[in-house]
Amino acid sequence: MTTKYFDAHCHLQFPAFAEDREEVIARMEERGVAGVVVGCDYVSSQAAVALAERHEHLYAAIGLHPNHESEEAFDPAAYRALAASASAGGGSASGGKVVAIGECGLDYFRPEEVNEEVKEKQKTLLRSQIALAAELDKALIIHARPSKKTRDAYHDLIAILTEEKEQYPNLRGDIHFFVGGEEEMRALVALGLTVSYTAVVTFAREYDAAIGAAPLASLLAETDAPYVPPTSRGRGARNDPLAVEDVVAKLAEIRNEPLETVRQATVANATRLFGLAASPRG
Repeated sequence: MTTKYFDAHCHLQFPAFAEDREEVIARMEERGVAGVVVGCDYVSSQAAVALAERHEHLYAAIGLHPNHESEEAFDPAAYRALAASASAGGGSASGGKVVAIGECGLDYFRPEEVNEEVKEKQKTLLRSQIALAAELDKALIIHARPSKKTRDAYHDLIAILTEEKEQYPNLRGDIHFFVGGEEEMRALVALGLTVSYTAVVTFAREYDAAIGAAPLASLLAETDAPYVPPTSRGRGARNDPLAVEDVVAKLAEIRNEPLETVRQATVANATRLFGLAASPRG
């Protein structure tokens, strides 16, 4: 398949796609949309790998979301084995279908009570997954959601990544669903990470400054499907990876750059970050 668009973060294995999952995946192939199916715990990570192994244009990320920290004890050996089991599937430059560790990170928004104990547990979990990503030479897919009207999760994340980068100089990853400001964007890019935007950009304007200031080589597009549909889908609709086209078009409009320039860059950036075998671009 010629890759025309790349959805850096979707959840095709979730129940929202139970009735038409294969049809959506077939439409992605028809439109030239590749993507990473992202796990949030071990079970959903297994399902992500299973989908990626069946479809050439899909890849998998495996990891434990910070909001599941209390529900599952992170077992590096289990996730290591899952990554190894998919190594024969092909697709990445290293031959594996698992291209990232995640969705991992820090969430100070959802837990009922965010105290220092909760934060420390999330930080410990994140560091464990950073170590696994470094060991396996995989990118990270990082979830960071600050508490209301703050950017606290980003500030803690930057501090952790700054420390970990000293131990793991080749550390790389994407900040999924980035909603920080220009200052946070620049700090993360300086650490060698990319920032990824969803269809929120089709109806919210508060991220325009950071989008415009971000280096094009550090920019990814994603849908986070089935969540956050673009304005073209209507409020409350289920999202799907085909909406990455809307995201790329809006990023190009905000940046005042040609659509083709941004389209090709987001595909190239994902190919590089996830260590994929280069494919022709249409």
